[in-house]
Amino acid sequence: LADWKWQWQQVACFASYKNLYFFCDSVAQALVPVGCCCKRATYLQIPKHIYLSIYFISREVKDHLNYEHRVFNSEEFLKTRAVGDQPFYRKVLETYMFHSFLKARLNRKMDAFARLELSTQSEEDRLNLMFRIPRRMTTEKMASKQMNSQSVMNRRMVISMPDLQDIKLPEIPPRNSSFRRVETGIGKGRMSLKMPPKSVSTFKIPEIHFPLMYQCVHSYYTEFFNHLSKAINTLPPDKSALLARYFYLRGLISLMQGKLLNALSDFQNLDKTDLRIFPTDLVRKIVETMPPSERFQADRKPELKRLISRVMEKQREVTKIDDHVKNFALPKTHMQLDDFVKRIQESGIVRDKDTIHRLFDALTVGHQKQIDPETFRDFYNYWKETEAEAQEVNLPPAVIEHLDKNECVYKLSCSVKTNYGVGKIALTQKRLFLLTEGGRPGYVHIAAFRDIEDVKVTTVAFLLLKIPTLRIATRSKKEVFEANLKTECDLWHLIVKEMWAGKKMADDHKDPQYIQQALTNVLLMDAVVGALQSSKSIYAASKLSYFDRMKNEVPMMVPKTTSETLKHKINPSAGETFPQAIDVLLYTPGHLDSTERPDSAHPKLWCALNEGKVVVFDASTWSIQQHCFRMGRCRLTCMVMVEQSQVWIGSQDSIIYIINTHSMSCNKQLNDHRSDITDIVVEKKNGIPSEAYSSSLDGTVIAWNISTLKVNRAFQLPCQNLTSIKLHNDQLWCCTGSCILVMSTYEFRLQMKIDYHLKDLRSYFLCFQLFPEVLNLNLWASYSGSSDLYIWNTKDFTSMPQKIHLQDCSEITCMIQVKNQLWVGSSGTSQGKTKGKIYVISAEKKTVEKELVGHADTVRALCSAEDRYVLSGAGKEEGKIAIWKVE
Repeated sequence: LADWKWQWQQVACFASYKNLYFFCDSVAQALVPVGCCCKRATYLQIPKHIYLSIYFISREVKDHLNYEHRVFNSEEFLKTRAVGDQPFYRKVLETYMFHSFLKARLNRKMDAFARLELSTQSEEDRLNLMFRIPRRMTTEKMASKQMNSQSVMNRRMVISMPDLQDIKLPEIPPRNSSFRRVETGIGKGRMSLKMPPKSVSTFKIPEIHFPLMYQCVHSYYTEFFNHLSKAINTLPPDKSALLARYFYLRGLISLMQGKLLNALSDFQNLDKTDLRIFPTDLVRKIVETMPPSERFQADRKPELKRLISRVMEKQREVTKIDDHVKNFALPKTHMQLDDFVKRIQESGIVRDKDTIHRLFDALTVGHQKQIDPETFRDFYNYWKETEAEAQEVNLPPAVIEHLDKNECVYKLSCSVKTNYGVGKIALTQKRLFLLTEGGRPGYVHIAAFRDIEDVKVTTVAFLLLKIPTLRIATRSKKEVFEANLKTECDLWHLIVKEMWAGKKMADDHKDPQYIQQALTNVLLMDAVVGALQSSKSIYAASKLSYFDRMKNEVPMMVPKTTSETLKHKINPSAGETFPQAIDVLLYTPGHLDSTERPDSAHPKLWCALNEGKVVVFDASTWSIQQHCFRMGRCRLTCMVMVEQSQVWIGSQDSIIYIINTHSMSCNKQLNDHRSDITDIVVEKKNGIPSEAYSSSLDGTVIAWNISTLKVNRAFQLPCQNLTSIKLHNDQLWCCTGSCILVMSTYEFRLQMKIDYHLKDLRSYFLCFQLFPEVLNLNLWASYSGSSDLYIWNTKDFTSMPQKIHLQDCSEITCMIQVKNQLWVGSSGTSQGKTKGKIYVISAEKKTVEKELVGHADTVRALCSAEDRYVLSGAGKEEGKIAIWKVE
C-alpha cells in the first residue's frame, strides 16, 4: 500500500503542476496540451494509473454500504486498513471526490469504476453477492496467508484472479485479500491489468483560415455540418458508437447555427447509437429556452415530443431522488421494531426482515417490545469482535489439508474434554471437527451435518457434580461423540441442531442458500447469548432456531418426481430486504470471442425483477455475474437475445432497452411505441437474425431492422390488449385477450381470427404456444381463471379443441415448448397459501407426464436452456429460480 500511496501522491503532484487532469465519473481523463514535449503515450498511461489507484483504494468500500438506507459504515471500513494507513484513508474519505464516488455506488451507477469492477470480479466475489453471510477466512486463504508470510521481501502487487470454474461457497475476503504479492526480479513492478485497447478513429475538421466575420463563421459551420453529414452517411451500421459521436458533434454545430430542431433531432439519434453520451442537461436547457414557435414545431414531431417529455420528466425525477449519504452511528434512543429493523440493516449485520424480526424477539425476551441503546451496542460490539477474532483464526497446515478450500471456521468452542480427546470444537459450513490440543494440534472429524442422526444434551456425573454433555450420533460411526461443554452446552446444542436442519433443507430443496441462512442464524444466536449474559439468554437464542423449528413443526417431504427432476435453486433477491417477484427469464448461450475475458464466453441467465431491475447469472456456475442494474423504473415484460452482442428488454414504460452483452450496459433504446411493450420476437433467415418484431398493449406491432435499429414496417391491430406474439412461417400470431389474430409479416394483412367460445366462458386468452408437429401445426392456449389447456389443429378451427385438465391448478400462467414436451407454469393453493406447480405434458400423447412442486408462489416465468434444462421463476412470496433437468 505504501507503493500505491507514493504513486498516488506523485501523480497528484504531477497533475497539479502540469494542470493536465480533471476527474469525471470517477475516472481520470487526460487533457494533453498542444506542443507538449512529453510523449503522448506517457500522457495516456498516467490517467490509467490514476484510475487504477482510485479503484484499488476504493474497491472494498462496497462491503460497508447499505443500499436501502444509503449508509456507509466508515469506521468499520477504516478498521480493515492497517493502523499506519488509516490517516491516509481518513483524508480520502473526507474528499468531495470520494463522496461523489459513494453516491454513484449507492445509485448503482454503471460507470467506468463499475465496469472495471465487473471485469476483474472473481467467482468468489460473485458468490459473495449471492450469499451475504458474515465474513470469515477460507482455508484456502489461510494457506495462502501462511505461504505469503514466509516471503515478504522483493515483491509487488498484482490482481488475484481465482479459478472461475470452481463453484465455491463464499466468504468475504479479509483486508487486502484482493491483492497477491509475487516475486519479481524487475525493480518496482507496474500494475498488471489487461485493459482492451480502444480503437481510434480520426475525423478531420475543416481548417480555419479566414477572418472571424459573421459570414465566414457561418460558412465554416455549414462546411463543418456537411463534413459530418457525409461521414454519417458513409458509416456502416455496426459503427454505432462512432456514429453517435458524429451525431453529437453535428448537434452541437446545429446549436451554434441556431437550428434548435436539427440539434434536438441529432441528439435524439443518440438513443439508437450510444445513449451514454446523451447530453441531458444541454437538451433540457435547449427546451427551456426554445422560442414558442419552435417549441410548437417540435411538439408536432412525435419523436421530438417524446424526447422533450422524457428529458423534462427525468429532471422532475432527479429533484425527487434522495441523494444523501449517511455515516453509520449507533442508536442513542430506544427502538421499536421498525426502527430496529432499519438500524440492523444499516449496520450490515443482516438485511432480511424476517430474520431481523426474530432477532428482535430474541433481544426483547422478558422485556417490553423495545430495545434500549445499551443492548443494541452490546450486541453490535459482540458481533464485530467475534468477526474480528474469526479473522485471526490460523489453522495448522495439517488441519487445513482435511478441509475443502472454500470452508471457513465460523465458531470455536473453549477447550473441552471429549471422548475423542481434549481440544476445541470447530464449526464450518459443512462439518464439525475437533481441533486437538497438545504438542502438535491435529484434526479429528466429528460429523458432517448431512450425516447427523441425533443431537441431544445429557449429563455426566463427576464426583458430586453433573456436567452437561453434548451427544452427537451419526450414520457413518457407531461411536457417539460426547463433549463436556459445561456452560456452552445448551448453546452448542441449539447451533448443531440448526445447522443440521438447515443442511437437510438445503439438500432436499437443492438450495444452498438454506445452509447460509442457517449459518447466519447460529452466529446471531451466539451474539445474542454473548450480549445478554443472563439466565434467559439460551431461551432468547432459541427464537432464532428457524430451520429446527420448521423441521419439527412442519415436516416437508419433497415429492420423489420433483426431487429427481430439480437440480438446483438460486435466489436473485439475495442481499435484498425481502424476496422480489421474477417477471422474465432469458437464457443466452455462451460464445467464444478472443477480445473478451474468458468468462464472457460463459452462458448467462438474465432475470428481470420488479421496478426495472435485472440480475445476470453465470449459467456455468450459477453465480451472480452482475447484481441488479436498472432499466427504467417500471416492470419489465419481455427479454430476447437479438444477436450475440444485443439483448432487447421490453418495459411497461413503452421503451425497448438494448443491452450490450460485452459491456453489460444499456447504451441504446427504442422509443417508437406509445404503450407497454408486451413481447419481442426475432425472425431468422438461414440461421441469421434478420428482423425483430415488437408489440405493445395498444395493439401496435413494429418490425425493426436489427442492424440500423430503424423501423421497417409498423401496423396497428384492430383491437387493444395485445399481450403476446409468436412467429411461424412468415405469419405473426397475435394474442389480444379477446382473440388470436394471424397476420402476414410482409403486409401485416389479417389472415385468420380465433375467438373460440370466449363469450360463453366469460374469460380471455391468457397465454398460448405454437407447437409444430410432423404434418400440422397445433395451437395450445389457456384462458383466464381456468385450469384447462385447449389444443387446436390450425388447419381446422371449426372442430372442437382437445382439452387437458390440470389438477390442483387455479390458473395457467406461462408455457414453453421444450423438445416434444410442453412445460406449463401455474398458480394454485394449498392449505390456504399460494403455490406454484409445473406440469410437463407430452405433445404426442396429450397427457401430463410430470407434476413438479418446486415453488411456494405462482410460477411467473419459464425459459429453456438449450433444451437441456428448464428454468422457472416464482412470485414475490418466494422469489427464487428453480433449475429442472429435461429428459
